[in-house]
Amino acid sequence: MAVTVPDLLALARHRGLRIATAESCTGGMVAAALTDVAGSSDVFERGFVTYSNAAKVDLLGVSEATLAAHGAVSEEVAREMAEGALAHSAADLAVSITGIAGPGGSEFKPEGRVCFGLAQRGRETGVETVDFGALGRDKVRKAATAHALDLLAAALR
Repeated sequence: MAVTVPDLLALARHRGLRIATAESCTGGMVAAALTDVAGSSDVFERGFVTYSNAAKVDLLGVSEATLAAHGAVSEEVAREMAEGALAHSAADLAVSITGIAGPGGSEFKPEGRVCFGLAQRGRETGVETVDFGALGRDKVRKAATAHALDLLAAALR
């Protein structure tokens, strides 16, 4: 990570922006990293852990049609998760993560593939896919968490 979590929080604080997270394969690790820092409550608004498809639909408003057409591990779902986190919070900036931490995967969606979304009020939502490779569940989750924090920091610069 290019910037530390305390520095990321300081950037958000300086810009007067609040952050939300929408996580699937990381199970709340990004929210935990942000809230591990004392005083983060003035910046971190809330986190959604939406591990199941039903949770993505119920808590974030992800479309069942999008899930059916693209699957949970897709940029389309990552976009809807990030935008849903903004819509269902008072945050200004939201990051989303959905992926296959492993073990397992398929020919089309291999272990280590993680899709990210970054939504900010008044801006177009960005999405990207990173193939971390079959590093093992723990390492994929840690790499995805670090990447999400980097996305937030880049948006705050």
